[in-house]
Amino acid sequence: MTAYADVYRGKRVLVTGHTGFKGAWLTTWLLDLGAKVCGYSLGAVSEPSAFEAAGLAGSIEHHVGDIRDIAALRKVIAGFRPDFVFHLAAQAIVSRSYADPVDTITTNTVGTANVMQCLREVDWDCTAIIITSDKCYENVEWPWGYRETDHLGGRDIYSGSKGAAEIIFHAFQQSFFNKPGLKVRVATGRAGNVIGGGDWAPDRIVADCVRAWTRGETVQIRSPSATRPWQHVLEPLSGYLRLGQVLSQKPEINGEQFNFGPRAEQNRTVLELIQVLAEGWGFQRNETPFAVTDNIPFHEAGLLKLNCDKALMYLRWEPTLELGECLHLTGDWYRRFYREKANALDLMREHIGDYHRKAQERGKSWSA
Repeated sequence: MTAYADVYRGKRVLVTGHTGFKGAWLTTWLLDLGAKVCGYSLGAVSEPSAFEAAGLAGSIEHHVGDIRDIAALRKVIAGFRPDFVFHLAAQAIVSRSYADPVDTITTNTVGTANVMQCLREVDWDCTAIIITSDKCYENVEWPWGYRETDHLGGRDIYSGSKGAAEIIFHAFQQSFFNKPGLKVRVATGRAGNVIGGGDWAPDRIVADCVRAWTRGETVQIRSPSATRPWQHVLEPLSGYLRLGQVLSQKPEINGEQFNFGPRAEQNRTVLELIQVLAEGWGFQRNETPFAVTDNIPFHEAGLLKLNCDKALMYLRWEPTLELGECLHLTGDWYRRFYREKANALDLMREHIGDYHRKAQERGKSWSA
């Protein structure tokens, strides 16, 4: 199989949601791979933002628009004629989904439907990866990882919107994208709880810590015992890129869904995560970097795990980093950005390079 870097070099890649945290990192990685990138998204959702701090608008074809505006999206896709599409545009903040549930539902469901409809109109070879979330599963908090065949659903608006997005994808795929010889191939990727430098979105634990600690304040945490499959942002992005590569070359995985998460032993509680981050930030043992609040304004699952065996079997993808390395990269990014005034784009490119070298050294097949 052709090396993943060769797959994207010189290709036209559309990223929806490119101004978001994951979108900015994916855009940077694609540029480093030699791709021509077009982005379609609302403006930055936080201040600051990784996209703006890295100055990425000047390096790509940058379009500001709502994913729910199908006419605008259709115009961008028809004009750019992408070889690859990575659909990341979404309303991804759980607290915001409680404040404005209709906005979350329409963005995550109608937005997905719009992308799929526009792909129906494509008459050139195109590979599309639709990114949803690990929250798409009906979480009953069992101790083993969810598989791609497990029940979709959700007790909250955000989870329900992601489960619905997967159902919409499946309906479109079965109706329009399941015939031999089609020019467009589609698949979905499911991941969540990513951390890394450049995330300043509200109500995300690392971003909340950084905001509080840079102001000399104590961060308030809601659910210290909640367990999540924490992973560095580059881990699922490497999975998305690998999925795009394999899907473009192997039509038999058209229409499939794939989980991208850390090893099961890397699940840690919110409290454990903050303690490690605080040590890396420079807090001493007698200092108090956080406080537990009784104010829990919305439901949050206590336990969530993913089973990623399917990605290993079909894509030969598996995570690269240990949890300590993931936390080190995250803390290093913010520390250098704030204390050393390092350039955001330089930091992102440095971390992408370091991550790729680690993957090669550890024999990860996707990095060849």
